Amino acid sequence: MLRIVTLLLALLAAPLMAQTAYQESSFWAAEVRKGDLPPVAERLPEVPLVVDLEAKGRSFGQQGGTLRTLVSRTKDVRQMVVYGYARLVGYDSSYDLYPDILRDVEVEEDRRYTLHLRPGHHWSDGAPFTSEDFRYWWEDVILNELITPGGPPEFMYVDGTLASVTFPDLHTVVIEWPTPNAYFLPLLAQASPPFIYRPAHYLKQFHADFADPAALKKETRKARVKSWAALHNRRDNMYKFDNPALPTLQPWMNASGQTSRQVFVRNPYYHRVDARGVQLPYIDVVEMSIVGGGLIAAKTNAGEVDLQARGLDFPDISILKKGEADGGNYRTLLWNSGVASQIAIYPNLNFADPVWREVMRDVRFRRALSMGIDRRMINRALYFGLAAEGGMAVLSSSPLYDEGNLLSWSDMDLRRANALLDEMGLTERTPAGIRMLPDGRPMEFVVETAGERQEVENALAIVADTWLDLGVKLIMRPLDREILRNRVYAGVSMAAIWYGWDNGLPTPATSPKYLAPTNQEFFAWPMWGQFYASGGAAGEAPDMEAPQRLLKLADDWAHTFDREKRRAIWEEMLAIHAENQFAIGILSEAPQPVVVNKNLRNVPEEAIWAFEPGAHFGVHRIDEFYFETPFEQVSE
Repeated sequence: MLRIVTLLLALLAAPLMAQTAYQESSFWAAEVRKGDLPPVAERLPEVPLVVDLEAKGRSFGQQGGTLRTLVSRTKDVRQMVVYGYARLVGYDSSYDLYPDILRDVEVEEDRRYTLHLRPGHHWSDGAPFTSEDFRYWWEDVILNELITPGGPPEFMYVDGTLASVTFPDLHTVVIEWPTPNAYFLPLLAQASPPFIYRPAHYLKQFHADFADPAALKKETRKARVKSWAALHNRRDNMYKFDNPALPTLQPWMNASGQTSRQVFVRNPYYHRVDARGVQLPYIDVVEMSIVGGGLIAAKTNAGEVDLQARGLDFPDISILKKGEADGGNYRTLLWNSGVASQIAIYPNLNFADPVWREVMRDVRFRRALSMGIDRRMINRALYFGLAAEGGMAVLSSSPLYDEGNLLSWSDMDLRRANALLDEMGLTERTPAGIRMLPDGRPMEFVVETAGERQEVENALAIVADTWLDLGVKLIMRPLDREILRNRVYAGVSMAAIWYGWDNGLPTPATSPKYLAPTNQEFFAWPMWGQFYASGGAAGEAPDMEAPQRLLKLADDWAHTFDREKRRAIWEEMLAIHAENQFAIGILSEAPQPVVVNKNLRNVPEEAIWAFEPGAHFGVHRIDEFYFETPFEQVSE
């Protein structure tokens, strides 16, 4: 049996809490005095998570202040769930897992997981957080066909067998399968995790099995939805974070309406404290303003934020550094990017056009496109030569890094690229020199973008010039991000440009599932991913040998715990990607600018900016950041 318990909990928490008095926050002091809120000692779990700041090289902070940040879309309020990063288990800064919301986890044979909750833990509205919230999620949400018509999610199955979920007492949940499930704990630590619990006390008022029928009917009409199940799903937005009435376990709770300025206030029942007994988060309020994506760098330069990385890219560094030098009240840190590629082109192997689809599925075409890219020119023009030139591969700091994978088919070689296209039989050309498809149409390769990063458009302009030498005309089509995604998923987008794999820093112990066609987010094979994720109910089954092999290898990885076998599986999967160029990477490892108010403390000077794993600021624990001199920001 493996028992995962933080060293801090095992050695420090009990004696410390016996001798340390908890400190009430000034933010909630008035409510406590009026009797509207219990004292902090009654709001915390019996055994809170005690943060060892000194072990991290951080300083004790003080509560207070408003932290300002910017996002470009209303739906980006969910970044508060990403940044807040309260998870059942989470990654620390070394990317090791530890219990967070959970008191601890017992793992037996990698197939039986016993989750121990913290007695006395409460939701943000003060209701107890217990195994009933897990039971409600499982029995009343997931197993209810009206709320979840597709049935239990794929992650609850192992080898086709559904998990057994039991609730021995109020503070214990047991999830088990007949065979090992190595994916389970890392899944819970994701930036966008499956929330396997729900605030049952709140959601029951929207559930036909618990609510008063007349009241539920009235609420359904009021919400203008067709059924109580639709109403329930609308109110149940744990990740979207757009329902202020929905209780949360995150460090800050939504206190906003539908405005361009979203306000989040400290959760009075948050489960983490520092070693002095000061409840986290240190910062009282987070103000998230919604602005146009093109304004984020300018507003950051103007000093309108206290912490910003999202919406900033490498080309913004010069103006940010200039603003800093001209007396701006901020510092510009340069973190490492954790994505496998800053820019990658994804030919859609599930494209609806059968002629184009056949061309793109020929590996010679994808290799030719890759060899037709002048990565050195793009690196010098856009990144001052600081990025790593090559295809999509894991980053150099990963133990799985192989320079051969990075450089495979990535040296610019127009002669060889043209020879590959000729070899495919694509020899006929228009009078303008553009190659012709087998059906006579000119080879106009449409790459769709989210239109959010200027360097992407600049890079594509350079690519377009060199691809003309191959007889391929690149057409760039900027779209809204959601429109782009939906077009890719539906197979009506020929090709898209995006980042590379979110996790460019895997180890042999990291699940390689994202290298196989297991989800639609990898834009080269959306429908194959849909097929896997839906258990065959949607999408299409992979009908190419290499993707089928990737699925087999991912399954093999899940059924062995031998480190060397897992390393060998990873190496083969990465080599398959390098040889097949499913995604055509251009550059990687360009620094990510992170702008920090000069008064903000405990922000790492050097760190990794990655959505997965790490949840951007989440793994760096934004709830431990504090203002040296707390003050309320006044917005114009």
